[in-house]
Amino acid sequence: MKKILLLFALLPILTAAGFAQDSRQDVSVSVGGIFPIFISANDVLQTGTNGLQGLASYRYMLTPRSAAELNFGYSQNAQKYVTSIDCCWRAHDRMLEFSGAYVFNLNFKNWNPFIEAGPSLFVLQPLDDASTTYQGFKQESEIGFVYGGGVAYEISPSFDLRLEYRGLVMKSPDFGFSSVKVNRFYNISNPVFGIAYHF
Repeated sequence: MKKILLLFALLPILTAAGFAQDSRQDVSVSVGGIFPIFISANDVLQTGTNGLQGLASYRYMLTPRSAAELNFGYSQNAQKYVTSIDCCWRAHDRMLEFSGAYVFNLNFKNWNPFIEAGPSLFVLQPLDDASTTYQGFKQESEIGFVYGGGVAYEISPSFDLRLEYRGLVMKSPDFGFSSVKVNRFYNISNPVFGIAYHF
């Protein structure tokens, strides 16, 4: 009788351990930096200030090596424009990232390197504050894509730590102001570090 009671007491723990080993989904939260580059065209030189980003992700394993991922990112920085006619403009903005990606990963004991790529929608909203020099800037949305690669280190069956380099490729924003239109695609470097929970 004691053995049966012990079995019933251990059953939830064994079941939970079994599910943890066979988990196909995870959610993660990460913090990262955004590092834009200088670009120029149409007599306009554009650059952005460096900033911090918060990133939330959901990943579903399709096979042991393939996954689909959804991301939401939030960051703030300032876009700076120098033109030969009007001199200098600055737009303090928040950037929202909505992206999806295909993820391919490998497993080496506790280390899981991975690469990913997929489409993205970037929504840029100018903030009406002292850092914005022109109050006529308007919100804009840009279609682009994300790519990256990194490594996850499993610290338990339910948790891993992730370190990744992401590239955000998008058309340079002009916020509806033709005087600062560069009209080129550029790459924002986005290294991130976070923790994931598997379920």
